[in-house]
Amino acid sequence: MRKRYISDANGHWVPIEEWHERNQPVAPMVMPDIEPYQSMINGEMITSRSRHREHLREHGCIEVGNEAMKATKYYENIPDVAPRQRHELIKAQVDAMSHDQFRKAIKADVDRVKWNSRED
Repeated sequence: MRKRYISDANGHWVPIEEWHERNQPVAPMVMPDIEPYQSMINGEMITSRSRHREHLREHGCIEVGNEAMKATKYYENIPDVAPRQRHELIKAQVDAMSHDQFRKAIKADVDRVKWNSRED
């Protein structure tokens, strides 16, 4: 049976189920305000998190990592075919591939399945 462990603050390996139980906060966690910094846009001193957000909005900027993600379209230009025709379409596409293209496609699919089917 597979078990998962995590290293605690003292460097000891602890089963992940026990670690979650031991590390439940005993009080509310409060995020402190940010340290003042000088804006790279106009040199103004930014002294609070609310002023930081306001400053970004005023200048049309975003924080990298906080931008809204667009939905990725993985498959483009694939004809919409009836399920009965799908088999023939895939067969024709595979037949048109070179040996190297086929091997790369199979490897990519195997890697995708490995990463998407891991058990917790």
